[in-house]
Amino acid sequence: NTVVLFTQKKSIVDSPLAARGQHVVTFDDLRWRRCDIKTVQLLYPSMAKMQAKAQGADDAWLVKDGFITEGSSSNAYIVTTDGTVVTRDLSTDILQGITREAVLLCAGSLQLRVEERPFTVEESENAAEAFSTSASGLVSPVVSIN
Repeated sequence: NTVVLFTQKKSIVDSPLAARGQHVVTFDDLRWRRCDIKTVQLLYPSMAKMQAKAQGADDAWLVKDGFITEGSSSNAYIVTTDGTVVTRDLSTDILQGITREAVLLCAGSLQLRVEERPFTVEESENAAEAFSTSASGLVSPVVSIN
């Protein structure tokens, strides 16, 4: 067996995206039923991200049955007006991201209220805060939705 690894230094604080925040728009989630399996089937999320950029946004958040599933290549979160961090629960609808796991562990160690549950587009638009996580982007604030 061959294992190939690489590392890179990344600064969250110096990231232009972290400084200005990202704008996201929502699109219907038309992916197949097993989004929890990391495959090369990235055509639809890539197309959604391209369409979001064509609309002047930075990324797309995907919506299934009225609920946010995840970003085009990230996990999605909101912070409610009472300070609760909300992200989608693990299911076949989302990829279990390693950065997601780390953020939830940190939130727990800081004794923040965390709810793993579906949340609606309306909840995300009315949230006190929103952010996304990914292995490549780490933690990125979301400053506008739709």
